[in-house]
Amino acid sequence: MIIDAHHHLWQPDRGYRWLDEPGLEPIRRPFTTEDLRAELTANGVDATVLVEGGRCDPGEAADLFAWAADAEPIAGVVAWIDVAAADVAETVRRYRELPGGDLLVGVRAQVQGESDPDYLDRPDVRRGLAAVGAAGLVFDLVVRADQLPAAARAASAVPDTRFVLDHLGKPRIDEGGAGLRRWREAFVALAASDNVTCKLSGMVTEAGPGWTPGDLSPFVAVAVDAFGPDRLMFGSDWPVCLLASDYGGVRRALALALPPLMAAELDAIYAGTAARVYGLADRLRPAR
Repeated sequence: MIIDAHHHLWQPDRGYRWLDEPGLEPIRRPFTTEDLRAELTANGVDATVLVEGGRCDPGEAADLFAWAADAEPIAGVVAWIDVAAADVAETVRRYRELPGGDLLVGVRAQVQGESDPDYLDRPDVRRGLAAVGAAGLVFDLVVRADQLPAAARAASAVPDTRFVLDHLGKPRIDEGGAGLRRWREAFVALAASDNVTCKLSGMVTEAGPGWTPGDLSPFVAVAVDAFGPDRLMFGSDWPVCLLASDYGGVRRALALALPPLMAAELDAIYAGTAARVYGLADRLRPAR
């Protein structure tokens, strides 16, 4: 079985203003469940986790649940939340009461958009992170590399919350060895908290034009060493990945970038970790 632990769907006219930025023309269009099914079928992917798409509006959750209900392979939804708000628990309750709200497996805030690298140290944010854990949900960390130290402190300070690091913390893969050196120490420090897992996702868009799987390999090797396969999961970051590669190219790149691993270790990366961390086991169909 293969689980894609990170992809998006959107209708640009429903509030995805970030898509207006220059250079995003290839993904400035609707991406639908029909598009998703075609990609999954073509690439042998059995199940997915649908992640909020930067709309930063609680109203998006209803759309995500509706899209998930229309696409059986979507086994879980990670919705947006204002983690610094005082009503995190109430927002989670409202999400769960929506049609399809039983698919809610996690929440995410656009921490990468906060100018303060120490945003996750704020008391109101820590309170929100604790509320997410108390609700039995995962908190997806979409952070910049300079925010990784604060992420490590938050994971240590809120041990009852499960965290999933998106896109390896967005290292500057395009800067090669220099990017690797600036990112590695903080990334490894975050991995020391056993309540954190990591997505092998989003790398091709951080690698820049003309990237090769060899550009990804040093970063993937660090991730495998720091987290181990049982705390890593595959994510396509489709359709954002289309800025650098098609879906199949992302899958092939990861396969080539991974170090030699046992079959059970690959099974963890491609399905087992996501199923366990997001609690998907009861929602998965048998592998084809």
